Amino acid sequence: MFKNHLNIAWRTIKKDKLFTFIKIGGFAVGIAACLLITLFIRNEVSYDQHYTKKNQIYRVVMQGVLQGEVLKSTHFQLPFADAVQSDFPEIIKAGKVNNIEIFGAGKHGIRVNGKQENTFEENFVLADQEAFDILEINLKQGNPETALTEPKSIVLSKSKADKYFPNGNALEQTIFLDNDASTPYTVTGVMEDLPANSHLYFDFLLPVEDTNMSWTNQNYFTYVLVNPNTNIQELEQKMSSIVENYIIPAQIKRGRSADFIDVLRTIEYKLQPVTDIYLRSDIKMQDGLKHGDIKFIWLFAAIAAFVLLLAMINFINLSTAKSANRAKEVGLRKTIGAFRNNLVNQFLTESVVFSIISFVLGIALAWALLPMFNEIASKNMELPWSTWWFLPALLIAALLIGVLAGLYPAFYLSAFRPVNVLKGTLSVGSKSGRLRSGLVVFQFTTSVILIIGTLIIYRQMDFIISKELGYDKERVVVLEGTNILGNKIESFKEQLSSLSQVKNVTSTNYLPVDGGSRNGNTFMVEGQDDGGRGIPAQIWRVDYDYIKTLGIQLTKGRDFSREFAYDSINSIVINTKMASDLGLKDPIGKKVDNGGQTFEIIGVIESFHFKSLKEDISALSLVIGKDVGAVSIKLEKGNPSEALSSIEKVWNRNIPNQALNYTFLEQEFAQMHDDVQRMGKIFNSFALFALLVACLGLFALSAFMVEQRRKEISIRRVLGAPFKNIYQLLTLDFLKLIVISICIAIPIGWYFMNRWLEGFAYHITIGWEIFATAALIALGIAILTISYQSIGAAFLQPTKGLRTE
Repeated sequence: MFKNHLNIAWRTIKKDKLFTFIKIGGFAVGIAACLLITLFIRNEVSYDQHYTKKNQIYRVVMQGVLQGEVLKSTHFQLPFADAVQSDFPEIIKAGKVNNIEIFGAGKHGIRVNGKQENTFEENFVLADQEAFDILEINLKQGNPETALTEPKSIVLSKSKADKYFPNGNALEQTIFLDNDASTPYTVTGVMEDLPANSHLYFDFLLPVEDTNMSWTNQNYFTYVLVNPNTNIQELEQKMSSIVENYIIPAQIKRGRSADFIDVLRTIEYKLQPVTDIYLRSDIKMQDGLKHGDIKFIWLFAAIAAFVLLLAMINFINLSTAKSANRAKEVGLRKTIGAFRNNLVNQFLTESVVFSIISFVLGIALAWALLPMFNEIASKNMELPWSTWWFLPALLIAALLIGVLAGLYPAFYLSAFRPVNVLKGTLSVGSKSGRLRSGLVVFQFTTSVILIIGTLIIYRQMDFIISKELGYDKERVVVLEGTNILGNKIESFKEQLSSLSQVKNVTSTNYLPVDGGSRNGNTFMVEGQDDGGRGIPAQIWRVDYDYIKTLGIQLTKGRDFSREFAYDSINSIVINTKMASDLGLKDPIGKKVDNGGQTFEIIGVIESFHFKSLKEDISALSLVIGKDVGAVSIKLEKGNPSEALSSIEKVWNRNIPNQALNYTFLEQEFAQMHDDVQRMGKIFNSFALFALLVACLGLFALSAFMVEQRRKEISIRRVLGAPFKNIYQLLTLDFLKLIVISICIAIPIGWYFMNRWLEGFAYHITIGWEIFATAALIALGIAILTISYQSIGAAFLQPTKGLRTE
């Protein structure tokens, strides 16, 4: 019997090739989309799952209330880790990691002892031995107990060790950083390359050598390893004693006001599971790490489900629409004794066969599209052929989806009464299409929502790229790894400034893009005893030409000047946000203290964006200081390639036989929002998948409707009906369904995309034109889809339609 069912299913497939192609093709597209999204989601949720003690590893997060706003941070004072490890027995180890200061930011030159040329590298991190142990760094060479205990030691990843020491013997070798021959580093370990799905990725690990044990400078992550079965909430509450025992006494000793101490008392500590850092971090933490977004995971999971559901709807629609073609078969088989369960089994077998064929084609399509998808998603995913569960899971999914998609058509078709079929009184086709109409509305509602989402994401990205940032990022070339210039930096800048194509030059790695150095301090106005309060702010070390080079606007006071000697010692320029946070209406001449030094405010600059537009502009200050990690060059208008050629000649004069590494500030800014652009491209791709599946269904239904009404159309043509009337007859009902879909989709699309935009501190306003554009796109695609069949039917020769009568 099963073999007979298979034979009938195969004959059905060959009998109507158009409908078979659309059924299988739509299913295959839906399956390919689901498979690609599943691979993406699987990769995203796999971050930091490799730790053997992942349920015991946490990162400490600090939060406090300032002026009614909850502020969060993941950066702590140097002695913080030691204090929590000694004070709380629940904590086995506490380690510190620095990824934003010293060697953590930007590119740095690496030179092996005995060689002349530097190679520029990224991914430097400072850590102590405790963090090394907590993060389960696996050494292939070296002693894991002492790898980071000695000053001026360095641990390399396996890939970097192979790159610089291809003979396989990296231990005890000497390397120099940033061309500083006076400070050799000794390789004390070679670690396994970290998994790509790690929240904290690095290739070079150096020991923490900072001796500033102040409780005011906050630049270190703190990771803790807790005892199993620790009550995390109770431990978090106990950790608040750190504020009373260490932080407040240190601030009182510095003469902080009572109001400032009250702010400190709002501080709480939370323990964030290491497995939550990548996907579930509050964006306001600004930890400088790469993050995903759990909201996108849920969004893509919903898209995958909807695309597959649309493909299943196509199957149901086409199966019920073709009921007239199967009605006589059902009637005759029932007449000669077939039971309903035999017919149900027959139609379910056909559905499963369709599903299996679709799965095979869908997997092939996903495999073909995977390289392109990897490029869009910036991943390196593969189909997990070697895992034991992959093929069985696909087979079970094919059988399950085949049964689910075939249930309604099977019971619908098998319920036909033989007497009605043989008398020709069975109601079929366009007259029994309420379910099909409802399913078409669902399909296009989903498609229109996705079109609205695509348009809004595109508009938001355009808004980000073109927004006024408070500084001029155009025609700014950033030379990376300029640490290797050493004492030649000032001479190098002067030589660049003499070029006709160069407008201004500045030397600092404190840049308003990701990868730039960062340094957070707490500031308060000196002598403000009554009502004084400290505020968190960035303090950037820049040179005299920084403000001019980046085109930052001064609103009050003056810029740094070489004519005033004290500018290099105790002058500070703050942004308007910092002035507001400090409560200074007239800040010029006021003095501020960061706990280690007192500065006089000489200027106020317009607040500019130095973080992602997902976040508000925060307080920032500039002081004169030496930071030679990067050199930024503002070019005059003209041909940038000529300017780059002149810059390279100057570089080669100062650092011969050393490659020049550069980028443009515009490119760095775009990369800062690369995650949103990447997610937008993925969203757009799968919106296109969904629209394609919906259009395939609409195309098939319009073709079926033309087939069912072929005789009616022929008679109308004989009676003189014009093309216009025939076209309206065949398209009007479908267009009504599309309009209904648009009306349903608009409020749903507005709600979900408005929620998405709330994740950005600066975003577009959703206007009516977006919904109008989405409606026109949906209508246009639907009309094109239907018109192919309708126009052909309107020009049908009446004799062909009536030939069989």
